[in-house]
Order: sequence, then C-alpha cells, then structure tokens
Amino acid sequence: MTEEILPKGNVRLAPRAAHRDDAIREAGSILVEVGAVDPAYVDSMLERESSVSTYMGNFLAIPHGTNEAKDKIRRSALSVIRYDDPVDWGGEEARFVVGIAGIENEHLEILSKIAIIFSDDDAVQRLVEAGSADELHSLLSEVNEP
Repeated sequence: MTEEILPKGNVRLAPRAAHRDDAIREAGSILVEVGAVDPAYVDSMLERESSVSTYMGNFLAIPHGTNEAKDKIRRSALSVIRYDDPVDWGGEEARFVVGIAGIENEHLEILSKIAIIFSDDDAVQRLVEAGSADELHSLLSEVNEP
C-alpha cells in the first residue's frame, strides 16, 4: 500500500444530509472523486444498506459495497463526513459516515482501527468537537499507520 488510506482531502464537515441514502452517496462520491472506486460501487453501498444496516453505534455508520462489487474497487480508501446535525440511520443518530473501500482483506484492518477509535467515548467526543476537517483528520490519522 503506497497511498494513505485516509488523506486529508477525504475528510469533510457538513451541516446535514437530507436522508441516510444522501449521506451514503456523499461518502461514496468522495471515494469516486479520488479514484478509489468506480461509480457503480456507490450503488452497491446503497444496495448493502437496504439489506443490512451499517450503523455501528456511537454515532458511527460505515457504509460499504457488497461482495459482488469488489471488482469496482481500484484501491483501499476511506472517506469521512462529520455532520453537524445527526442523520437518521434507521432510528439511530449517525454523526460520522465513513465510506470504506478495501482491496482483499485490507478492509478488515481498517475496520478494526475505526472500531477501536469509536469504542472510546472520549475519543468520539473529541471527534464531535473538532473545529475543522484538518483537526478531524489529525484525530483519525492512526488509520493510516501500518
């Protein structure tokens, strides 16, 4: 892996998303913008969400594509959007939407790192209070460590 999984440009702040599916499209569009996935991967993210929720708890949702869409992934990458207003995620409140694309088993390591960060309530509070996308990126930088 030669590129960062989560470069600064993949971390964004947004006031709100009208709907869960809009938040998924926004997270997926960042992955498309940086060339990590083909646009069809975003459709598979929506397809997966319609069959099983990717809400993980602690304000975190991790939408990702179906197994059938793995050939739409060009390289492993994350996108992170923190919403000022929570997004209704099937009755849960998501403030962080992390789009994920993983080649082979890299996504398992990425998911583990994200889970560790979001299992710490104090860390989540710091993420909620981050004043800029740069600060948010800095707080999440350990996902880029080997």
